Amino acid sequence: MQNQNPKHSAPKQHSKLRRGIVWTIVALVAVIGIGGAYAIYQTKANIDQTYSAAHGANRAKVSNSKPVSILLMGTDTGALGRTDKGRTDTIMVVTINPKTKKATMVSIPRDTLVKIAGTNDTEKINAAYTVGGASTSMKTVEKLVDVPMNYYVLINMGGLEKVVNAIGGIEVNVPFSWTDSHTHMSFKKGKAHLNGKQALAFARMRYEDPNGDYGRQKRQQQVIQQVVKKVTKSGNVAMYQKLLNLLSSNMKTNLSFNDMISLAEHDKDSVKHVKKSSLQGVGAYIDDAAYQVPATKTLQNTSDLLRASLGKPKEPLNNFNVQQNKLNTKNGFDWDSGNNPVYTVYDNNAASDNANATQTNN
Repeated sequence: MQNQNPKHSAPKQHSKLRRGIVWTIVALVAVIGIGGAYAIYQTKANIDQTYSAAHGANRAKVSNSKPVSILLMGTDTGALGRTDKGRTDTIMVVTINPKTKKATMVSIPRDTLVKIAGTNDTEKINAAYTVGGASTSMKTVEKLVDVPMNYYVLINMGGLEKVVNAIGGIEVNVPFSWTDSHTHMSFKKGKAHLNGKQALAFARMRYEDPNGDYGRQKRQQQVIQQVVKKVTKSGNVAMYQKLLNLLSSNMKTNLSFNDMISLAEHDKDSVKHVKKSSLQGVGAYIDDAAYQVPATKTLQNTSDLLRASLGKPKEPLNNFNVQQNKLNTKNGFDWDSGNNPVYTVYDNNAASDNANATQTNN
C-alpha cells in the first residue's frame, strides 16, 4: 500500500513541537546526579507541581519487572504568543520494558482519523485533548491500537526551546537541506549543533519535507533522543537545577514523584535501546478536510508491536477504524491509487451491522 499525503494542502498552521520523556529523565537525573536531601526535596517540590491525574487511566506500578506505557503529547501552546488549551499536534506512544531492557516509540500523525472516546464524534486525533483533556486522549489512543495507556506526559511548545538552551544545545543529523518558509531558518544536510530556537524549527518544519508529517515525526524523535542522551550523560549540577525550574511551568503528567524515582532506578537502561516507528496512514478527504486514514493491516501491525513490547499477546482489532475501513473497502474506496480519495464515515447503524456480520462470519 502506498503512503499518501493529500495533494490539496490543509490551511497552514504554525506546526508545533513538544516533547515529554525528557522530563522524566530530567527528574531521574536530578535526583541521582545532584544527590543529597535538599536536592531530592527540591526535585519533589517541582515535580509535585506538574502532577495532574488522568481519570480512568489504567495505572501500572512502576517496578523492576512490569512494563509500562506512556502517552507523550505536545500542545501548540507556550510559544508564538499562544496561551489557549491547544491541540496535541505531537502524539507518541512509548513503552518501557525493564525485563527486556528495551523501549518502543510510535508516533501517531495528528491528522489520524479516530472516534473520540466517550463521544460519537469522529475527528482528527489531535482534537481529543481539546475535547476532554489527557484522559480522553489516553482512552482514544487505547481504542485505536488496543493498548492500555498507563501514564501521560504533556509539554507545551515553549518548553522545548528552553530545555535545549538549558543543556547547551544538541547535536543532530540534518536529513536534507532546506529553508523554512515560516521561520526563514536554513538547515544544511549533515551534522549540526542546534540551540533551542533552531531545535524547535528543526523539529516543527513540515511543508518543506517531501515526506510531510512523517518526516517531521522522525526529526522529532531524533530531537527527543538527543536531549535525553545529553541530559543523562551530563554531570552539570547547574544544568540540572535549570531544568528543574522549567518543570512546573511547562509540563503536566500523572507520573508521581515516586513513579519517576522508580523509572530512574529500574528503567533507565531501557531508554538506551529504543525501537522507533510511525503509524502510517493513507491521505484522504472527509467533508473537504484532509485526514490520515490508517489501513487495517497497518493498525494491526502497530497494535501487535506495542502489545508485544508490553509482553501482551496479539489481539485482532475490531474497533471504529476497522469497521469503517471494511465499509469503505466494500463501497469501492481506492487504497492504492495515490489520488487522495474521499473517505466516508458511515453512521453507527451501518458500522454495527458490519461488525455483527463479521462476528457471524467468524
